Amino acid sequence: MTGRVLAIGDIHGCNDLLKQLLGRIAFDPLADTLVFVGDYLDRGPDIRGVVETLIALKQSSPNVICLKGNHEAMFLDYYREGRGEALFLFNSGMSTLDSYGITIAEARKGTGFPEEHLRFLASLPLTYETDRYLFCHAGLRPGIPRSEQSSADLLWIRYEFIDSDWDFGRRVVFGHTPGAEPLIEKGKICIDTGAVYGGPLTCIELPSLRITQV
Repeated sequence: MTGRVLAIGDIHGCNDLLKQLLGRIAFDPLADTLVFVGDYLDRGPDIRGVVETLIALKQSSPNVICLKGNHEAMFLDYYREGRGEALFLFNSGMSTLDSYGITIAEARKGTGFPEEHLRFLASLPLTYETDRYLFCHAGLRPGIPRSEQSSADLLWIRYEFIDSDWDFGRRVVFGHTPGAEPLIEKGKICIDTGAVYGGPLTCIELPSLRITQV
């Protein structure tokens, strides 16, 4: 890896912001590594567009890493497994169905969603590591080795992780819990700045900690 390591926070359907941010950071698909920490679906105005942008990025470079967020997990549980409808809809799942022109009746049958997009969402890993950083969506449970972390914690944990000073052997870069500005501490970095709620979409360059926002 010869270029920069870049990480982008929770997008939630804000495709216009995503495209603007990609233009600002000038990602080099041959040299840089670009990590997305999850939550592409739900809430925002152009969810389908976000997924299309991410798929195109991955097709252009092997150095694009898209992690799974809890909203992708909820969608897959609902659409593929037929469970968790109330949780999915409570967390703005209808905005994802509307973006794809899918009715609840179709979703209950597992029909209407583009197969390429479904394969993309189903392929998302929970973590990505370099020699200095561990990327995940929500965080890790203190006191548990990295190899034994549960998917539920990696996708959903909040303040048990954020308020802890546990050393996981890597600096953890994550999203999931929005703040007015990035949280930068010795052992952790949170880059969810609530783009879908009117905040900026944030990218951090590592190890320089250079922040780019739109």
